[in-house]
Amino acid sequence: MSETVVIDVTGRVTIGPDAMMRDAIHEAVNEGARNIVLNMERVTKLDSSGIGELVAAHTTISSQGGRLLLVGLSDKIASVLQITNLLGVLELYSDADAALATLEGG
Repeated sequence: MSETVVIDVTGRVTIGPDAMMRDAIHEAVNEGARNIVLNMERVTKLDSSGIGELVAAHTTISSQGGRLLLVGLSDKIASVLQITNLLGVLELYSDADAALATLEGG
């Protein structure tokens, strides 16, 4: 697997059967991904458990020397992250190209 993986997240980012983001992140990390770009353009809902998953993913990836980058946040999702004071913790980019360029040092 590549050192950097882009994961397209869609729908609801919540706990339970909707926990596809968590599973995709775990799979990528287990297969050797160091950096993960989460494309959240099509996320319709982010609840407290989804926020917890983002924080856990950030912590896990950072502790292994990698980076978690979020792209394509809607105003609604960005507002949720702002309210929870995570905008200063998580790396946000307008799109995947910008995030990938940052990882490549460009």
